[in-house]
Amino acid sequence: MESFLADIAQNVAGNRIFVQSLIPLGVDLHAFEPTPQDVAKIEKSQILILNGCGLEEWFNNILPSLSSGKVIIEACAGIPPRQSTTSNHDDHDIDPHFWLDPNLVIHYVENIRDGFIYFDPDNAEHYKSSASQYIQELQELDAWIRTQVEKIPIEQRLLVTNHENFRYFADRYQFHVVGAIIPSVTTGATPTAQELAQLIDVIHQQNIKAVFLELGENPQLAEQIANETGVKVISGLYTHSLSSQDGPAPTYLDMIRHNVQLIVDALK
Repeated sequence: MESFLADIAQNVAGNRIFVQSLIPLGVDLHAFEPTPQDVAKIEKSQILILNGCGLEEWFNNILPSLSSGKVIIEACAGIPPRQSTTSNHDDHDIDPHFWLDPNLVIHYVENIRDGFIYFDPDNAEHYKSSASQYIQELQELDAWIRTQVEKIPIEQRLLVTNHENFRYFADRYQFHVVGAIIPSVTTGATPTAQELAQLIDVIHQQNIKAVFLELGENPQLAEQIANETGVKVISGLYTHSLSSQDGPAPTYLDMIRHNVQLIVDALK
């Protein structure tokens, strides 16, 4: 389980279920591989919460070895997925980054709530109440984002990111994703020289202000693009992991606020 997903689930669980993230803070979700200790931790758990839609491909390898009776919750179940705009690099056609749109996270909360109720029906009212409260916080966050985004003229709501992960966010808040340094929904692909040249041309043509880079990603290609175009590189976005408790994104809600503030400050 991812750190942001663990935080979302803990808000639904309250003090009835202890939720723990499997993936350490700061680790690239697309590159994660569980250790034997991780597999042992999964085996000891009673509930497993996955984002789904192909994000946790590693889970397919360990699922057959797990004991039966575990409740498995796919957080994104029921959300219509986006197809990747470029699937020529790998077999990843589905964009799993629903969580960058807090409005879609409402579906996560509902799926997690229902899974907890199935596991622990005696505390159903508690999970319903906690979920309703957190959904209200997500709706308030969505409204706040809209007020912040209004500071950016519609023609300047242009995003260039490290890889394809902001399209659900863009759909919700009327941004246009112009391109990505790595034209894939995963970070494991490598762009060709032609693809980088095309992106540089687009940045020049559309007067792009900034390239946005997730925390922990290699800045080399972004800096190369910046040197050739004069565009700013805005690093430090938390998209796949929360920060430590003393960092800028210790919760999912904080993570989204932090990212929105960086984007708005760069583009307004």
